[in-house]
Amino acid sequence: MSKPFCPFPDNFLWGAATASYQIEGAVAEDGRTRSVWDTFCHHRPGAIAFDQNGDLGVDHYHRFREDVALMKELGLKAYRFSVAWPRVVPEESGKVNEQGLDFYQRLIDELLRAGIEPWMTLFHWDLPQWVEDNCRGWETNDCAKAFGEFAGVMGKAVGDRVAGVMTINEFVCFVDRACSAGRETFAPGKVVSKQALAQSRHHAIYGHGLAALAFRAACISTPPPIGLADNMPQTVPLLEQEDHIAATKKAFRHLTGEYLTPIFEGKYHPAYLESLGADGPRFTDEEMKVIHTPLDFLGLNLYHPTVIRADASDPHGRGWSIVPLGEEYPKMHMPWLNIGPQIMYWVPRIAHELWNVPAIYITENGCAYPDRPNDRGEILDHGRVFFMQQYLMHLHRAIADGIPVKGYFHWSLMDNFEWLWGYTKRFGLAYVNYATMQRAPKLSARFYADVIRRNALG
Repeated sequence: MSKPFCPFPDNFLWGAATASYQIEGAVAEDGRTRSVWDTFCHHRPGAIAFDQNGDLGVDHYHRFREDVALMKELGLKAYRFSVAWPRVVPEESGKVNEQGLDFYQRLIDELLRAGIEPWMTLFHWDLPQWVEDNCRGWETNDCAKAFGEFAGVMGKAVGDRVAGVMTINEFVCFVDRACSAGRETFAPGKVVSKQALAQSRHHAIYGHGLAALAFRAACISTPPPIGLADNMPQTVPLLEQEDHIAATKKAFRHLTGEYLTPIFEGKYHPAYLESLGADGPRFTDEEMKVIHTPLDFLGLNLYHPTVIRADASDPHGRGWSIVPLGEEYPKMHMPWLNIGPQIMYWVPRIAHELWNVPAIYITENGCAYPDRPNDRGEILDHGRVFFMQQYLMHLHRAIADGIPVKGYFHWSLMDNFEWLWGYTKRFGLAYVNYATMQRAPKLSARFYADVIRRNALG
């Protein structure tokens, strides 16, 4: 056997990730009530490809044991899943739905029996419809407080049984993209004022802080590591030259000014507040203290690059600008997924240098590919294997340079409901036949299993 190429640290955590609304199905079973995504899919004709929805997902609610067996077959060390808030707290009363909570208890039991670490995300966009109706969603502090209470429920129930917790997944996707009239609006798909959007952003990060505090306080024993997962602008330098690198670091902090900067620095980036003027968020010192709650790790969802150049002629006076990527730039099977493996080095490096985060996990990374079985029934997704090889090589470079990247969660374990694109885009390591729900590992799954087994690229 050849000498391993790009060996990873002995304790490196290899995993895969999913999200509740995308895979669970069972949307009206065992006491679960509607989320904003249920409402959006069923009442916005044309919003989702072929008017599809997550009613069935990939039936993970009934097939989770089969899915854990698949994880074990691949050799996964960890599994990142999210909790459906409306399954656990389905009504305004706040009463816990024990049937809904029991599903996650059984899932965690199965993972632990298989020797797989459970990593739990508290919120991956499926806001209960009752919260949207009663609180106007993240427009009000009441939503943030309700989220904190939900986090406390989960901390008490499973805090001693999960290996890690992410409070929230991708702020921009459930705030900015949910509060616009754009072509690709996400649920609940409303139009709000500039000030209401700024206030929603603030309440989202305040909810994150409340959730981290509540989860820790509710744990029966020592709390697990707590962080978040975000898809911030993934800045990379145009060239690896000192001026472009300095500009990229400056741009990263600026472009994360409304979410990550206040979380890790306790204050908004001044350029963000200046850009809003009178429409800026209203907040108290106590709220900023909660937002700045110390975290155990930062989760990075890394897919595509934002290329930065040093630019003395930038009209905004920032000293940097974004380099547009033309139509000829290589993409995977999503309109936004430009290939940029260098993000796996630069984003962890910059985040660590800016904020000295104690640990970093790649909480999502993957790509859509036009998978289809060949005449032998195989799914030979060579393009995805190429994508993974390139991205993991750059991740190895970050680790070799001393950046504290502790684990990698591939997105996704299996094909699923891909939001606005319905079931037309496939991100999975396992192919799902949507007619039979049969799972079949793709070539990329075999590649990933070998990476995990060797703890190296090859």
